[in-house]
Amino acid sequence: MPFFNMSGSEFVEMFVGVGAARVRDLFNQADQKAPCIIFIDELDALGKARGANPMGGHDEREQTLNQLLVEMDGFDSNKGVIIMGATNRPEMLDSALLRPGRFDRQVVVDRPDLHGREAILKVHAKDVKLEKEINLHSVAAMTPGFVGADLANLVNEAALLAARRNKKDVGMPEFEEAIDRLMAGLEKKKRLMNMKEKEIVAYHESGHALVACSVPHADPVRKISMIPRGIGALGYTLQKPTEDRYLMTRAELLDRIAILVGGRVAEEIIFNEISTGAQNDLEKATEIAKLMVKEYGMSDKMGLVTFEQGDRPLFLGGGFAATKEYSEETAREIDLEIKKIIDESFHRVKALLTEKKEILKGMAKTLMEQEVIEGEALKKLLEELHKADAKNTLV
Repeated sequence: MPFFNMSGSEFVEMFVGVGAARVRDLFNQADQKAPCIIFIDELDALGKARGANPMGGHDEREQTLNQLLVEMDGFDSNKGVIIMGATNRPEMLDSALLRPGRFDRQVVVDRPDLHGREAILKVHAKDVKLEKEINLHSVAAMTPGFVGADLANLVNEAALLAARRNKKDVGMPEFEEAIDRLMAGLEKKKRLMNMKEKEIVAYHESGHALVACSVPHADPVRKISMIPRGIGALGYTLQKPTEDRYLMTRAELLDRIAILVGGRVAEEIIFNEISTGAQNDLEKATEIAKLMVKEYGMSDKMGLVTFEQGDRPLFLGGGFAATKEYSEETAREIDLEIKKIIDESFHRVKALLTEKKEILKGMAKTLMEQEVIEGEALKKLLEELHKADAKNTLV
């Protein structure tokens, strides 16, 4: 059947009345071609909640939206015309647009799960020559949070790497390198660091990896590297989730914070000094602690209360006039609880790495020699270091 494809931004102009006229014209054409489908992409450009303009006034966009509401469910109902829309910001839409009889059915297109990623990889890889032993299920397991565009880019990146290496087929090494590129950025092997900086980076990444291998609720470490990547990363530690997760427990979140502060703690233990390299780690750790206190109700002191409204629709009190709904005293208590979570994680990790100081030194020494340690090699290295440490302790 006929398919009318429009973007929300195509309706609104600076000239008054043009948007409403375009809506009328679109529905007149649709009535003549019925049965048909109208699809409006980026619906929030057209259907944003009325009254959202901080300057006030009845602007052109609101007139266009009013005309759309009338056309969708006025006195003359459109028979045989199916209307669909797409948006990334459903909370911004006007409530009248979402009531029964208009856009009354909402379909959430979320990030794909493990099986979805595998199916998407098969679609994008069908025109690419792959090695016979390659396992797309394993590739899908290494890419949690990737959407269709990311996976298409991944296959393309892996194919380019294979071509540069004069290979006729794309193998697992290319996929792993492509994942590293997408997650951590391009390698900067020509970036020169002095020996002191290299040593700091080696201990920093070893701290992350050792904590990740020691706490009970951490994903397995897939790779640690001290090769600079992207804009600011002087090294990185990659973990491979064993499965897709939709819920996180308090213990798991605390272990994540512990892993994030592990690099900073390792620097402090070994050098009795700290560097600027932990800035991003501390940012992420603070964000997790903030969510635990303000949104997840995971603070004993603050209790089962949430202090964040999230993305509330404008017609329910969100938007420009939204303010925090708690006192300055409560805000201070929240700040103290966030700091308490970070401090407790710091002391926990410091005790752990102090106890395993010799293992940390062994890991950092090996990393400085090899620059990259893969998952299996890391596992064997840790076993050897643990045995050596136990032997020295007995002696």
